[in-house]
Amino acid sequence: MAEDTELILNPDKTPLYRVIAAILTALSWLLFRPRVTGGENIPRSGPVLIAPVHRSNVDFVFTLFISPRKVFFMAKQELFAVPLLGTLLRHVGAFPVSRGTADRESLRLAEEVLRRGEALILFPEGTRREGRHIEALRDGAMFVASRTGASTVPVGIAGSDRAMPAHAKLPRFTRVRVVVGAPIAPPSAEGRVPRSLIAAKTEELRDRLEAVYHQALDER
Repeated sequence: MAEDTELILNPDKTPLYRVIAAILTALSWLLFRPRVTGGENIPRSGPVLIAPVHRSNVDFVFTLFISPRKVFFMAKQELFAVPLLGTLLRHVGAFPVSRGTADRESLRLAEEVLRRGEALILFPEGTRREGRHIEALRDGAMFVASRTGASTVPVGIAGSDRAMPAHAKLPRFTRVRVVVGAPIAPPSAEGRVPRSLIAAKTEELRDRLEAVYHQALDER
C-alpha cells in the first residue's frame, strides 16, 4: 500500500501567487480572450467543489481565477520534483497526487481540502473527453460532497479544445467562453448517505454541467 501524501496547503495569496496569477491571466486574455458569466455563483467562503467540463489540459487555467478566492487543484506528483516548478505549483494552489494511487488518494486529499473550508477544482468526467454531450460521470465528486458538506458548482468551458488540442505542443489563438452555474447542494441524509442518493445527485450534476456547457458553446 502506498504511503499517504502529506497535504500542504497555503490558503494565502502570497506575493508569488499574485505574480503568477497576473501572468497567467494576462496570457489567457492575450491568447484566448475568455469571457466569464456567473462567477458570482462560486461561494466566497466555505467548502466548494468547482466541477468543470474537461476538454483540454488548459481547462484548469480558466477555473483558477473565476473566483476572488484561492482555488486548489491536484497535479501529478512527478511535477513537484522538477526544480522551481514544484514551488510554483504549490504557490498557485496545486498539491501532489501519486499516479499509482490516484483514485483512492485523490479522494482522500479532496476531502481534506474541503474539510479545511477551501475551494477545490475536481473534474467530474475524470479524464478529457470530446463532443457536446456530457456522458455518465464518475460519482467521486458527489461522494466527496456528501462526506464534507461541500456544494458543487458546474462550469462549462467552450473553446479550450481548440485552444490546446490533446496532442498540441503549443496553445493556439482562439476565443474561450466560460459559464458558471448555480451551486448544487450536497447529498445529505440522516446517517450514512445511500449510494442511490449519490447516484441521483451525480446525474443532476451531469444535467447541469451539460446545460452550462451548451450555453458556453452557443454563446462562444
